[in-house]
Amino acid sequence: MLRILNRIARTGNLTEPLDTSTALEALGIAVRRTLDARFAGSLAIRHIDAGSCNGCELEVQALGNPYYDLERFGIHFVASPRHADALLVTGVVTRHMQAALLDAWQAMAEPHLLIAAGNCACDGGEFGCSYASLGAVENVLPVDVRIPGCPPTPAVLLRGLLAALGRVR
Repeated sequence: MLRILNRIARTGNLTEPLDTSTALEALGIAVRRTLDARFAGSLAIRHIDAGSCNGCELEVQALGNPYYDLERFGIHFVASPRHADALLVTGVVTRHMQAALLDAWQAMAEPHLLIAAGNCACDGGEFGCSYASLGAVENVLPVDVRIPGCPPTPAVLLRGLLAALGRVR
């Protein structure tokens, strides 16, 4: 045990330094103000992977890590579309996921938002329309906000969520 502790002490800290830029914090404060004004302080998002390569899912999940900590700004992910204010869709809409996507959309209470995240969800990306996919999300449902990128970074996703909040009537 002492050998391991000595090795740890000799090695030191190997992590990257923390980025202390205030750009993310300023973006989060803008999101928080918009949520306070339009959604009574919180936004519930239901995320659906309609048929992606999982690159976008990794970035969406990064929003919940301690660095981005989306919940401190009032945004959280929910497991049921009945509890959601917004639907975040990643990937092309495969023919097998079309029914599930439509069911989730119909289960949501009004007003609700549809956000397409990633190039595949926005315009079909690398996959497009084929025998197995319907292409972009807008081919199935009306999209309110598109967040391009392959995959979009968590900061870009946060900017897209802010843009989506601005579209609420």
